[in-house]
Amino acid sequence: MSRSVCVIVPSIGNAEELGVTLDGLLSQSCPGMDIVVVGPAGDPGKEEAESRGIRHIDDRGSKTRADACNIALGETESEIVLFTDDDVIVPEDWASNLVRWFEREEVGGVGGPNFAPVEESTLAQRVIDVAFSSTIFTAGTNYGKRGRGELEETSQLPGVNSGYRRDILTEVGGFDEGAIGAEDVMLDHKITSLGHKLWTDREAIIWHRRRGLSRVKKQIRNYGMVRTLASNRYPELHAPTHTMVAAFPLIVISAFAFFFWGVSNGGLAWPEFWDIRLSTVPMGWPRAGVHILPSLMVIYNLIAWLGSSRGSSPSKTGWTIFLSSIVTFVLHWNYGIGVLKGKWRIISGSPGLQIDDRARSN
Repeated sequence: MSRSVCVIVPSIGNAEELGVTLDGLLSQSCPGMDIVVVGPAGDPGKEEAESRGIRHIDDRGSKTRADACNIALGETESEIVLFTDDDVIVPEDWASNLVRWFEREEVGGVGGPNFAPVEESTLAQRVIDVAFSSTIFTAGTNYGKRGRGELEETSQLPGVNSGYRRDILTEVGGFDEGAIGAEDVMLDHKITSLGHKLWTDREAIIWHRRRGLSRVKKQIRNYGMVRTLASNRYPELHAPTHTMVAAFPLIVISAFAFFFWGVSNGGLAWPEFWDIRLSTVPMGWPRAGVHILPSLMVIYNLIAWLGSSRGSSPSKTGWTIFLSSIVTFVLHWNYGIGVLKGKWRIISGSPGLQIDDRARSN
């Protein structure tokens, strides 16, 4: 049975990449699919959309992705709603791969993995993709996560590659107003809390450009904060693994402080710093201080390399796996800082939800 389908693409300040996304959506093998872009009325993305005969919906000054998507939901009528971003490359069978599963009544929503396009990515972006797809250190994220079976039940879909029955979106009231970064997490939590099931199709891949490392740091720090705020709003979302990452910056700082203390109390002058030998440091806490930091560094890198080597990223090479431990460290540090910021906002009595990390002139 044929169902009407609509793809919603929220976009702001990214007209060049949006054009590539829209060209991919226009070449889809899913017949009769509607495409809408939602963003500020004065954004160059409006011209990109309308020049291709695609409807552009004014986001009415929305401050977040969630609010813009809610506006687009209110102005469309399809039975199935797909979501993606304005910085993706869309395979021609993407929409049909997702839509086919809605023939099954138990499918309330379905999504798929997203990876960096190998040939169009810089070395840094490919390394980031490998780190994102780690099966150990970043296994709790939806970046590059692939199910084992053809269709596998999951608790969360990636916002860049997801589709839902409209009646379910209406039932849960759409996205939480004012949410960014964890809007998909909270939406999926509301859906599964009502007994609806979400699934992932390992073959429904979408190619998602990764940000540069400086932007990834901001992105992940923001996500650590909004995930903490989302868990404050919905306590069922709280996961010990997310909170544990908050301890990462503290552990790193403590390990370095203990190391320098051990060096100082081992009788070594600072010019000798780069020629430290454990035999020159007396037994006891000073030697422990000198020994623990390099031991932790070795263990951390080994685990990071193992997780990256077992991940699903198509950018895996010996070199990108080797460099991925650096990115993993950056991710853990910034996510931990974000969690701490979120907890501070909760303690200070002003949790709220995080505003979009893209600049808006409205």
